[in-house]
Amino acid sequence: MRTTLTKNLALTLSLSLGAVAAAEAATLKLSHVRPQGAIIDQELQAFAGEVKLATDGDVKVKIYAASALGDYTSVQERISVGAVDMAVQPAAAAADRKMQISSFPYLAENWDQARKIYGPNGVIYNTMKELYAKQDITMLAAYPVYFGGIALNRDAVAPGDVNAEKGIKVRVPGIKSFQLTGDALGYISSPIPFSEAFTAVQTGVVDGVIGSGAEGYYASFRDVTKTYLPMNTHFEVWYMIINSETLADLDAEDREALQKAALDFEAKRWSRAKADQAAYEQKLADNGATIVELSDEELAAAAQKVRTDVWPQILEDVGSDWGQAILDQAAN
Repeated sequence: MRTTLTKNLALTLSLSLGAVAAAEAATLKLSHVRPQGAIIDQELQAFAGEVKLATDGDVKVKIYAASALGDYTSVQERISVGAVDMAVQPAAAAADRKMQISSFPYLAENWDQARKIYGPNGVIYNTMKELYAKQDITMLAAYPVYFGGIALNRDAVAPGDVNAEKGIKVRVPGIKSFQLTGDALGYISSPIPFSEAFTAVQTGVVDGVIGSGAEGYYASFRDVTKTYLPMNTHFEVWYMIINSETLADLDAEDREALQKAALDFEAKRWSRAKADQAAYEQKLADNGATIVELSDEELAAAAQKVRTDVWPQILEDVGSDWGQAILDQAAN
């Protein structure tokens, strides 16, 4: 009798311990916006491998490429409520207008400035952490992508003259900062959803695109890009984000391992982002696009015009006092 009882207790204990172990294991769904095989996809695969190794398999990251879980705006909303665990993607200003601060045009002029502002402990880095936290989202890392430019399915018109009306209609994201920037640079801005943008260029509804950079244009618009203008319109940063409750539910060691892997992912990206931008400009050229070389003076004139014409309007949208304080910190 005692032997049978002992065996039953042992079996019960074994099953209980197994259930605890199963409960502690986690598979996190992570969304990103690029196709499988893109640089971000490769880097996230490496990140997932690092997390699995560091947690002895307790935490696994399952990657969903090409916005398979929804566009970045809906994914951010779903992360906020815990329906999706993680993502690496642009900030969705639809959830909070203040998030436009991340894509403020001409805030940084070069890679050194960008790292100071958008890198660890930079003013935009810290600001975005705070804004995400208000949505029950934890920002684990920033992912620098590129300086933005303009892709056209035709020849450029007076590309270095910011005061010239180009007479060229371009697709812009439905974000006020991009619309105003396109107008300030002499283009006719037309807000069109990303999912419809390629067809709009292909069919002549618009003649080009503003809102991305060389890597983005190569990934999604290379077949309709005849001219590329590296105007440095904005500095594109994506963010690695996770539902705050999901992060808190991990045990302390696994949570620390995930956070460390995210910081390693971030550091590796900063080390290669500038070279990747140049490589993708070359890929556009190899695909037949003309790359328009702009002088430092022409780029400075574009920056000055946008700062004068556009910044006050975006500041009004995000809150003048709040936004100006951030811009002042970025300038120091």
